[in-house]
Amino acid sequence: MSATTKGGAPAEQSALDRFFHLSERGTTIGSEIRGGFVTFFTMAYILVLNPIILSGTDSTGKYLGGGDEPNMVAIAAGTALVAGIVTILMGAVANYPLALAAGLGLNSMVAYTIIQIPGMTWKDGMGIIVLEGIVVLLLVLTGLRQAIFNAVPKFLRTAISVGIGLFVALIGLVNAGLIRPGNGTVLGFASSGSIDSIPLLIFILGVILTSLFMVKNVRGGILISIIVTTILAVIIEAVAHLGSFAQYDDAGNQIDPNLAGWQSVPSLSGSPIQIPDFSTLGQFSVVTPFQHAGVIAVVVLAFSAMLADFFDTMGTMVAVGAEGNLLDENGNPYNSQKILLIDSIGAIAGGAGGVSSNTSFVESASGVADGARTGLASIVTGILFLLSTFLAPLVTLVPSEAAAPALVAVGFLMMQQVTDIDWKDMAIAIPAFLTIILMPFGYSITVGIGVGFIFYALMQLLRGKAKDVHPLMWVVSAMFLIYFLLGPIQSALLG
Repeated sequence: MSATTKGGAPAEQSALDRFFHLSERGTTIGSEIRGGFVTFFTMAYILVLNPIILSGTDSTGKYLGGGDEPNMVAIAAGTALVAGIVTILMGAVANYPLALAAGLGLNSMVAYTIIQIPGMTWKDGMGIIVLEGIVVLLLVLTGLRQAIFNAVPKFLRTAISVGIGLFVALIGLVNAGLIRPGNGTVLGFASSGSIDSIPLLIFILGVILTSLFMVKNVRGGILISIIVTTILAVIIEAVAHLGSFAQYDDAGNQIDPNLAGWQSVPSLSGSPIQIPDFSTLGQFSVVTPFQHAGVIAVVVLAFSAMLADFFDTMGTMVAVGAEGNLLDENGNPYNSQKILLIDSIGAIAGGAGGVSSNTSFVESASGVADGARTGLASIVTGILFLLSTFLAPLVTLVPSEAAAPALVAVGFLMMQQVTDIDWKDMAIAIPAFLTIILMPFGYSITVGIGVGFIFYALMQLLRGKAKDVHPLMWVVSAMFLIYFLLGPIQSALLG
């Protein structure tokens, strides 16, 4: 039913209801606003991490923007601006509760691979991202990206959703500091195998509160948990001055951590309002990469970035849709063509904004878990990103320990779909299993999808049912095989 006034006349919000199909999707304006806030808070870490990742020098010794020192404020403002614009576009055009921001895997590729090639600059790196985005946009406009998506068997899409759920939960555990590199192991529990810090107790309290609200079916429970634990964290930090977990010397080198500290300190110092610096905008070139690295190198680099962007988004939009019951009978998200269109525009916008490719964030599932079902939630998230260009101190007020429980909860909810996979059919179970486990263990959505695709095609070939595999799946599996061999290929081509 549409909202009404006390007199029974149609309320002013009915226009929003019609545009976003709120009643049709069983949601309300309040639920969408709340979900938009939850998504923003679980994604806000990108405003801190992206500047850190993009704060190094290129192969010429220059920082992003051409200066002699990193401009973290400008990178943060540019990150928030581009994320806000493309997320609002996603909500208004695709009417899907999906938010976008600078992709962590893609920004790392730019910072640690592309611009470290001799002669390559930050402008070159961002130019390659723009080129990659243009290619993906063309694939969307020609329908090829959608065709590839439709060629993926439904059980693999389910496995992708489950794997992303585990990946999201792991991100939450790592962001909170509960899971850390251990002594002699890849990962360990806390710092010494025991809960020995107040920030970890805040995280655990958040998990308990979130779980309690879920059991009691409290609407907005995830956001309430974030707010309660954030307030408590701010009070504790003001009294105890625990400081940051990460410690650096005067030269900026990381030293032994402060085990009692926060992953992100919940403190507000100075003015909460700052005039944003957008000097990263326009810091790209689509011509000079060919001059500095050559045509073959540019093609290889753009191809590797395209594969990561291409399939991360496809897996993410299915995972978010499955969480909110936003998939059709074939397991396809509503308005999937528009979703893919905006996502490809996000890649171009991120490169042109000098802050790396913007892609769909799986953390959007946290807002969906809290009730978001339409693009109105994305518009709320986008507006919050735009406001954060001015209110950066307030964005950093929410510590990772307070936001991470939402990610753990989302992981649990997405894991429930695992029963939809036929585990008795080995040709299905093995690719599904590898897809699921390699996302968290490989810390990459793309790796899980790629291995799953390759093993699906291989299993069908070995059982004599190669004809049952869609031709596009063979093409994509071959592309992923090349992707996994990019290291030696790049070494051979780039010398």
